[in-house]
Amino acid sequence: MKKSIEFSSGIQDLFGPLDENLRFLEQQLQVQLRLGPQAIEIEGSAEGLQRIEAIITDFQTLHAEGFQFQNGDLSALLHVVSEDPTTSLASLARSGRQRSFGKKVVQPKTPNQRRYLDAIEHQDMVFGIGPAGTGKTYLAVAMAISALLAKQVNRIILARPAVEAGERLGFLPGTLQEKVDPYVRPLYDALFDLLEPERVERLLERNTIEIAPLAFMRGRTLNDAFIILDEAQNSTQEQMKMFLTRMGFRSKAVITGDVTQIDLPAGRRSGLLQAIEILGGVEGISVVAFDERDVVRHALVQRIVHAYQEYEAAQESDVRQLSLLPSE
Repeated sequence: MKKSIEFSSGIQDLFGPLDENLRFLEQQLQVQLRLGPQAIEIEGSAEGLQRIEAIITDFQTLHAEGFQFQNGDLSALLHVVSEDPTTSLASLARSGRQRSFGKKVVQPKTPNQRRYLDAIEHQDMVFGIGPAGTGKTYLAVAMAISALLAKQVNRIILARPAVEAGERLGFLPGTLQEKVDPYVRPLYDALFDLLEPERVERLLERNTIEIAPLAFMRGRTLNDAFIILDEAQNSTQEQMKMFLTRMGFRSKAVITGDVTQIDLPAGRRSGLLQAIEILGGVEGISVVAFDERDVVRHALVQRIVHAYQEYEAAQESDVRQLSLLPSE
């Protein structure tokens, strides 16, 4: 089947550098695209034509509304739309447009990221579980900043287990902040990307934003706070229970982690794994699972994550088969 779709000014933004977005859509939707002066000629299946027409129509509508895509957002959204026929470019773009965090608008780039933001918005406790690069920490920090700026909370608490240091933090040189900084650096990175550096420094000086190792949460009750526990897979079962019971009135908690990267000593079970088992069905708690399709770093990272998942699945299969062999 063939079809011609006229386009208006600004459509060139859809094409991407050297028309890379159009080439991607050709490959994913099994269509052929030829650009004319004022129209795009499309050839392919009825389904492919319908989906590419919907994408072009959505883009022109968004452009007419004044929507501007930021670095890499459009390419990422096109990946989502091409893989999920139930998702439209317009719905994905608009779901992120309303979320302004400090100095930028953060755009959820995958359906799972959108579900994650919705869960954080509507639930008091959310677990974000998945591989590196899926935006778990960054989006949680963004939502925390949004809540702080909207005066929904009075402070932000960012915590991480300092697994490598353990109980030996006191023997490291420097002040307490200097001791723990290497373990919480990714949280600083997210803050400085979302807010002006001077503003971040002021909020840190006033303890409006507090960054600390998980061990320093013990004995506290955190009211009117947005609390984030990052790298939660490295918390022990005792630490996780301690953290989850720190919540006070009018507080919200987000727990993020990657259960494939547990650095606890042998024989210690991750508190994150136990918490998901126990709390998965509790009212007011959501668990959002990410996978390699949600990785929003360099495209190679997504392929690396997928390769490791295949390797680990093969290893588990080999172990199961060995366990079934008769013993001598």
